[in-house]
Amino acid sequence: MAAKLFAVRRSRWILLVFGHRPELMFSKEMTSVINQFLTRVLQTLRSIVRSNRFLAMTTLSGLTALLLVVSQTWVGATGNTWQNASFPVENFQAYTSAFGYRSSPYGGGSRQFHRGLDMAAPEGSYIRNWWAGKVVEVSDNSACGTSVVIESGQWEHIYCHMQGHVERDASGRLYVIDRGGGIQIWEGQTVPAGSRIGRIGMTGRTTGPHLHWGLKYGGQWVDPALVLRAMYAQQGTASNPQISSR
Repeated sequence: MAAKLFAVRRSRWILLVFGHRPELMFSKEMTSVINQFLTRVLQTLRSIVRSNRFLAMTTLSGLTALLLVVSQTWVGATGNTWQNASFPVENFQAYTSAFGYRSSPYGGGSRQFHRGLDMAAPEGSYIRNWWAGKVVEVSDNSACGTSVVIESGQWEHIYCHMQGHVERDASGRLYVIDRGGGIQIWEGQTVPAGSRIGRIGMTGRTTGPHLHWGLKYGGQWVDPALVLRAMYAQQGTASNPQISSR
């Protein structure tokens, strides 16, 4: 497992930090400095995982989040990375469970890694698409409940516990239908940022009405709270909800 944990190449870290912006090219000197830094980081993480596996996973998650914040703050000064992104919940009330390790909400004293950010809102409140993209999956047969997965370039955003259910048309194509909310979302459909894609529900495994919002970048889980902070910092919207990672 340790070998798999550290099989990430330096190029993957650089892609995570600086994205695929063609205008952000590095000099040889800058690239050398980055490679030296990442080499030292990976050496340190190898040492940590040999002594404490739990601490290693927490450190790796924190490092990814830190790199994301630093990169998007810097990239935001040169482009409009987050300008068109949308907060995903209408009638937002509170963040109820952060990304990372937590005690199981179902009791038993076990700890588990929560791969998303939970946002509470009144049942029936609309959910908005965070970023323009293509619907790559709809589902209603897992702990995630009625869910939609949208792909936007290297990003993948997951929306869980929505109202409605999945149906299949005569050709076999899947779609989410929420007749009460006037929502119908098809696999393969392109959806713009900010469009309504569902409503807050309690489908799947949940203790209350909320949206579980998950994010991946390049196949790696990312803390949505860090993305929201970077997004708000660039948009300069003082009225956005306060974000806490814990």
